[in-house]
Amino acid sequence: QVRLVESGGGLVQPGGSLRLSCAASGGIFSIYTVGWYRQPPRKLRELVATITSGGSTNYGDSVKGRFTISRDNAENTVYLQMNSLRPEDTAVYYCLGPPWGLRPTWGQGIQVTVSS
Repeated sequence: QVRLVESGGGLVQPGGSLRLSCAASGGIFSIYTVGWYRQPPRKLRELVATITSGGSTNYGDSVKGRFTISRDNAENTVYLQMNSLRPEDTAVYYCLGPPWGLRPTWGQGIQVTVSS
């Protein structure tokens, strides 16, 4: 089994920054694509960012230029640096971790609220 521990969420004012972390245990982290998705209130889950084992990244259109995904394979951790946050970034953010068998592993979700 794979266990994911997410941290770094919370309340921030518009224009502020947060860094999310997702630490994985119980899987082979370094060879798999990992990433972040989010689910705003009353909306479907959507792509935020992914990063491959080689460091190639992919971002959702709404976060390009503001968010940066990175990974530390030695610590089995994926990060999401979020800058210039907007109220529409408010959502529950979910870590996509390494698979167990053929199934992807999802974090529990962490709340990010952007509000004055």
